[in-house]
Amino acid sequence: MKIVRRIGASPRERGSLSGETCPDIFELSDGNFAIIGTDFTAVLDKELPPDAERANYERIVVISRETLIRAKADIPDA
Repeated sequence: MKIVRRIGASPRERGSLSGETCPDIFELSDGNFAIIGTDFTAVLDKELPPDAERANYERIVVISRETLIRAKADIPDA
């Protein structure tokens, strides 16, 4: 599995000059997506709706609204 491309604007394009706020979205060679974000599993795990579950190896990751909105145009429809 390899990173094929960035989805949306780079952190620098979104104003991160310090390297401390770098959420990012990448498309992978297998068609999946990888997310760099802040691990909020401990905070949000108890907030999951009853029909949502998380495996022990999964984490709830938060990215900024701007990161996702700026990625929207690059996300394939299918």
